[in-house]
Amino acid sequence: MRRRFSISPLYVFDSFWQYRGLICQLIRRDIEIRYRGSVMGLLWSMLNPILMLSVYTFAFGYMLKSRWGEGVESQTDFAIILFAGLIVHGWFAECLNRAPGLILGNVNYVKKVIFPLEILPWVAMGSALFHTAVSLTVLIVFFAMVHFYIQWTLIFLPLIFLPLLFLIMGFSWMLAAIGVYLRDVGQSIVIVTVVLMFLGPIFYPLTRLPENYRWLFYLNPLTVIVEQTRAVAIWGDTPGWTQLAIYYGASLGIAWAGLVVFQKLRKGFADVI
Repeated sequence: MRRRFSISPLYVFDSFWQYRGLICQLIRRDIEIRYRGSVMGLLWSMLNPILMLSVYTFAFGYMLKSRWGEGVESQTDFAIILFAGLIVHGWFAECLNRAPGLILGNVNYVKKVIFPLEILPWVAMGSALFHTAVSLTVLIVFFAMVHFYIQWTLIFLPLIFLPLLFLIMGFSWMLAAIGVYLRDVGQSIVIVTVVLMFLGPIFYPLTRLPENYRWLFYLNPLTVIVEQTRAVAIWGDTPGWTQLAIYYGASLGIAWAGLVVFQKLRKGFADVI
């Protein structure tokens, strides 16, 4: 007799809460495996963003003398603004790029009838979130070193990242399920994430674009989160609550849709693999 898999909207949350202990264990193992065998081990999770931010500061601030164009004059501010956008994109891209191979890379779990396969995207997302948190810490410390203060509006950052988390989970569930049947998805999604990086306000402000075309860039799922992240972490502004509320609704809808796709397609995983 086949198992019945929940497609309730509430299971978007319960899929984490019910297995939170197992998810945390698998996230810890995933992080440990990534740095296993390296001399500095987990220290690399801190060194990587520090080195990246240093390179951006030197290249864009001192060599190219880039300016954001919104009253920002400091040589280091462009690097800070750029790094904030890349942190958001990095979290999103890492999760989506891994998603199509989550089931294919864990065949042993597919054969176990009692293993909750739906938690694998939670594990990948949590592992990427750990590195995102480290990068954010580096960004905040560097900002404080340059400006000698931090923005109080940073307290809103979790509210901004939460809808992106749900959006990531929705896409990850979809891609993890579809990737079992269509192996080319893994190659295609890498291209998509790169395109989203350049068709969003990562390297330039939206104000540089003609007003008639700006709405097109808001179709990029990262645009709102990148702009809101910079608003609270760098500019000291409060979030745009209406825009954020709409994003919450859309991301929760996509999360549920992704879960439904995953639960419907998972019945054939064992046969295809």
